[in-house]
Amino acid sequence: MLATTLASFLTPVMGSSINVALPSIGQELMMDAVLLGWVATSYLLASSMTLVPIGRLADIYGRKRVFTYGVVTFTVSSALTALANSAAMLIGFRVLQGIGGAMLFSTAVAILTSVFPPEERGRVLGINAAAVYTGLSVGPFVGGLLTQHFGWRSIFWVNVPLGLIVLFFILWKLQGEWAEAKGEKLDIVGSTVYGLSLVAVMYGFTRLPQVSGVGLILIGAIGAAAFVRWELKTNSPVLNIALFRRNTVFAMSSLAALINYSATFAVAFLLSLYLQYIKGFSPQIAGIVLVTSPVLQAVFSPLAGRLSDRVEPRVVASIGMAISAIGLVPFIFLGEESSLSFVIASLAVIGFGFALFASPNTNAVMSSVERRSYGVASAVLATVRQIGMTFSMGVVMLVFVIYLGRVQITPEYYAPFLSSLNTAFIVFAALCFLGIFASLARGKVRG
Repeated sequence: MLATTLASFLTPVMGSSINVALPSIGQELMMDAVLLGWVATSYLLASSMTLVPIGRLADIYGRKRVFTYGVVTFTVSSALTALANSAAMLIGFRVLQGIGGAMLFSTAVAILTSVFPPEERGRVLGINAAAVYTGLSVGPFVGGLLTQHFGWRSIFWVNVPLGLIVLFFILWKLQGEWAEAKGEKLDIVGSTVYGLSLVAVMYGFTRLPQVSGVGLILIGAIGAAAFVRWELKTNSPVLNIALFRRNTVFAMSSLAALINYSATFAVAFLLSLYLQYIKGFSPQIAGIVLVTSPVLQAVFSPLAGRLSDRVEPRVVASIGMAISAIGLVPFIFLGEESSLSFVIASLAVIGFGFALFASPNTNAVMSSVERRSYGVASAVLATVRQIGMTFSMGVVMLVFVIYLGRVQITPEYYAPFLSSLNTAFIVFAALCFLGIFASLARGKVRG
């Protein structure tokens, strides 16, 4: 519990810190709006591509081993990212950091689910979710503080001692190993097709509305269909498609998570730019405002997890999704004159809704599969989360390309920037509304 909670705290601290630093990064490295989007997206895309194969490797070779390698990779890549002196280097090292993050995401929940009995699962997953949201809460404040007083590179340097502390606790406290699929093989063909399809779709988003963008998305879709076909006939699939075909709870809970993260992840990214460019706030003040949502997530996630041990997770998670949708609607009308209290109140509603959704949804997913599939189920859940986040950023980059083009965000472009924000929030609110029905459609976890 201690080792996995510390690791679950580490990655979101960095992830939420970087949003506040983006204007400073853009200024120093001369990056346009779309490239700034890639600073966040490259990490997410690398995680999304590797989560399922790494989850499968963890089931075969040991979850503790992969978890440990993940901490090392994440720590080393953080140091390299801090040393980057160009946009290409920064984005490249963020890819490496994303792979390290995937090694942590795909194993932490699986280790917890392996160790704790079913009746304690909701409570434990709630504590783990609280660690994630505490990291998200601390991130914007710390990121703003560090960026303002020590520069954006300090955000990445801070990860190095934190990573070493987590590594110490793993070696000291994390005893035993879990490898329920030992002796089985990794599906290299499926893993490759899956990863390349995801890259094609996401890069295609940034090329729209050009023909090349449409072509890449089409190639990605064909690749995804080929991946599903291959997984159904191979003897040792990287992703057990049967989990989706025969398990409605697993399939619809995963879809609900995908929609929820697609609708909510880019909110912090957009508001960080809005608060610093349009409202003229310092990185530190922007960070304090962005803390609102994850603080409520951290406070209410353990309560929601415990509640889902007693009440059907479908009910709790669906109410959470509906509340998040309500919180997104006001941002459709965000403008130059919008007050700070308006922004904070809307963020608070989204944060509360997300807390009610996340840990009950995770409880539903992990309770719907057998022990030998915990690693893959955990990795699938983490993957849909990462794909959702990546898709969220894809929507943002698409509206940036349509409204702004490849330009830096300067005062003459503030009007189209605000239009792009409003359009993105229309898409996100609509997605969240649809997600309510996906959440309700999962059926009962308990017979």
